[in-house]
Amino acid sequence: MTNSTPHIVSAFEDALKRLKSAIVQMAGAAETQLDQALTCLTQRNPDLALEIIRADARLDSFEHEIEAHCMRLLVLRQPVADDLREVVAALKIAANLERVGDHAANSAKRAAAIEVFPDTAPLLGLPNLGRLVRERLTSVIDAYVDNDAAAAMRIWSTDDEVDALYTSLCAEIERSAEASPGQFAAHMHLMMIAKNLERIGDHATNIAEVVHYVSTGRPLLDERPKADRSCDPAP
Repeated sequence: MTNSTPHIVSAFEDALKRLKSAIVQMAGAAETQLDQALTCLTQRNPDLALEIIRADARLDSFEHEIEAHCMRLLVLRQPVADDLREVVAALKIAANLERVGDHAANSAKRAAAIEVFPDTAPLLGLPNLGRLVRERLTSVIDAYVDNDAAAAMRIWSTDDEVDALYTSLCAEIERSAEASPGQFAAHMHLMMIAKNLERIGDHATNIAEVVHYVSTGRPLLDERPKADRSCDPAP
């Protein structure tokens, strides 16, 4: 009787590769959505904002497909140890990427709402925060592809860089709002764009924690490094 175990193992490995490929494709879509949101921030184009909001449904579809793929693997293959961590990691990363898309779409919508707002220092500073979180998102997906726990740890340990820039921007927005009280609504949009970008940075850090866990089998139990975030509302 022919032993079918090698065939079963090979089929499972192929399924895991397809799962990782789906995550990479979803990450690419999330990065594109963030890039377009940052473009919308500089151009404040309502038509582009509408395209970004509509494109958010694509990330939702990616997440549903990845969830279905993971459920099939869990039910049919009953993975354990390293393989189980791979499947659970894919579920968690997909959920974080979907939220990245939500925050990018919300940023684009708010950028379009301040179409006629002048190019103040806070508005010109927001793309710097956007570029920083974009770089972190790209780096953490590279760490996932390479199964690089050390790279994931570097991203996790520098989360305070995003917090520091976010806090600085919030202070600038507050000063600008005090100087121009008639533009309160526009400054609220700027504050929420900053918050959306900061949250994208948090999701990149979440993914770094997942990559570290799937690579080492050990969760990161230390408290994340945080810069002063006094501009956040009290819990």
